[in-house]
Amino acid sequence: MPPCDKPIALEFFAGGGLARLGLSGQFNVAWANDLDAMKCRAWRENFGAQGLVEGDVADIQVNDLPPRPALAWASFPCQDLSLAGDRAGLSGGRSGTLFAFMARLAELRDRGDPPELVVLENVKGLLSSHGGRDLAAIFRALGELGYAAGCLEMDAAWFLPQSRPRIFIIAVRQGLAIPAALLSSPDLYSPDRPCLFQTPAILKAQAALPDALNWFVPAPSKPSASFDDILDPKDTSWWDADKLAIFHQQLNDKHRGRLEALLATPGRHIGTMYRRIRREGGEKQQRAEIRFDGKVGCLRTPAGGSSRQFWVVVEGDTLNIRPINPREAMRLMGVPDSYHLPKGTLAGLKIAGDGVAVPVVAWLSEKLLAPLLACARP
Repeated sequence: MPPCDKPIALEFFAGGGLARLGLSGQFNVAWANDLDAMKCRAWRENFGAQGLVEGDVADIQVNDLPPRPALAWASFPCQDLSLAGDRAGLSGGRSGTLFAFMARLAELRDRGDPPELVVLENVKGLLSSHGGRDLAAIFRALGELGYAAGCLEMDAAWFLPQSRPRIFIIAVRQGLAIPAALLSSPDLYSPDRPCLFQTPAILKAQAALPDALNWFVPAPSKPSASFDDILDPKDTSWWDADKLAIFHQQLNDKHRGRLEALLATPGRHIGTMYRRIRREGGEKQQRAEIRFDGKVGCLRTPAGGSSRQFWVVVEGDTLNIRPINPREAMRLMGVPDSYHLPKGTLAGLKIAGDGVAVPVVAWLSEKLLAPLLACARP
């Protein structure tokens, strides 16, 4: 279907356009907004300038939004909600911008043009932020705007070799007759259509939200991509002997034993490494922690000593280590190599670390959003 024939989606907090890539199979992302100048440059370079508004979501005018939007997507800033952050919640300056987005939804409603679907995406910390009060506030705000909503927890690890659990709040206009095929049992362990993405954390959070919808999205097949598909063979920035010596010093006994076992095992083994600050013996120690389970840890924005991840390649008795580069980070997000990276290592890593995994969005779009819209626009 040509883009102009697809239902219109609005992409708030668009970043580098990763949600757009996932939505494009079912929707025409005709309008987008972000405040970050670097991300907007990347968005324009990949998708053109038409439809992108650079600036604060609070300054968006409703007349700037295209008519008859079917979907409003908002991957709103997670810095104040993340389990790795200070947990300021929705009172924090960045995640508090969510309610500026809600104000735009109210203006669309008052214009007589509310989108049939709304999706909010954020980190898992949203479920427990301020003891669940932030999540309840979001559901209450959506209800006041005329929407019924439910949550899913979807991990990129079902699609890609990256552990990246994210919370998706999917909201529909109240009164929509939702087919039973799109709803699951509220009991994860019931034989009556349990949903993989209705995790125990989701069930616990929604137990405090009596009107929450229990969405059903089928499980995908296991991811086909492996680290061999991700590694860039042209990147030769492997560590020298001095850096490797420091790495060995930063291993604790558990991780040193794991590495020594791999060095004694024939074949090629690819893993990853994070640097962590651990308290040992009453003192803080920087530790190198390795994993060889076929997944990288959740990609983060390049800020702080533990935010960068490194490849650890063991082949015979040879050890090689180097940082994950921006192209590899994008591959770990499901972004095709045709995507033009911004200049500078940190810029590319920031887009990946702040982004949403493309195949997760595509799966949600195909299996839930498009069928819901078909009911709303028969």
